[in-house]
Parts: sequence; structure tokens; C-alpha cells
Amino acid sequence: QVQAMESGGGLVQAGESLRLSCTVSGLTFDDYAMAWFRQAPGKEREGISCINWSGSTTYVTDSLKGRFTISRDNANDTLFLQMENLDPEDTAIYYCAVVGACLGETTLRNTRLTKYWGQGTQVTVSS
Repeated sequence: QVQAMESGGGLVQAGESLRLSCTVSGLTFDDYAMAWFRQAPGKEREGISCINWSGSTTYVTDSLKGRFTISRDNANDTLFLQMENLDPEDTAIYYCAVVGACLGETTLRNTRLTKYWGQGTQVTVSS
């Protein structure tokens, strides 16, 4: 059974940083690309970033470039999302996902390409 478990969420003030982690079990982690998504209250789920199996290719959606960084540690089956200079607009539930490939916006806009989802971790940014 595949499980993806996010951690690292919490309540922070605007301007602060957070690093989210996602540990995956039940599959060979470095066989798969990974991605991060988020869903704010009352909004649709949106794609943030993806990374290929080795970590050599990454993509961050334009609106978050420069503040969010994706990375992975294949030795420990873990995906990361480093978030800098957080804003109240970043308040959302953040989900990691096992995806077929990191193809930029194609991956981030088409959740049908997602193979497995994590349960999500809440990030709340206060002003």
C-alpha cells in the first residue's frame, strides 16, 4: 500500500519560512516524479511545483518562483518544499503527490496524472 505523509506545516507569521516534508512508502521512490499542490479555503487545488525522479529537473509555477523550492532525498524517500517569505495568501492545505512525470504546467494543471496523494498538511500564515 502506497502512503505519502506530509509534515512540517503549522502557523507562521508573514515573512517567515517553512520547510515541508513528504515521506513516501510502498513504492520505489526514485522510480517516480513528485509534485506539490495546495488548496486554499474556497478555492480549487492548484499545482505548485514538480521534480523528476533524480532531482535533476525541477519546475515551480511562475507565481511562486523565487520563493518556493522543491527538492528530494532519494536515500530517505523524502520530498521537500522550502517556502520563503510566506504571505497570508499562501495559507492552504499542502499536498504531496506521486506523479507520472514532471512536465511543468502539464503536470501541475492535470491532477488526473497524479498517481497517489498524501493526506495534506495545513499551513497558516498570519499577517
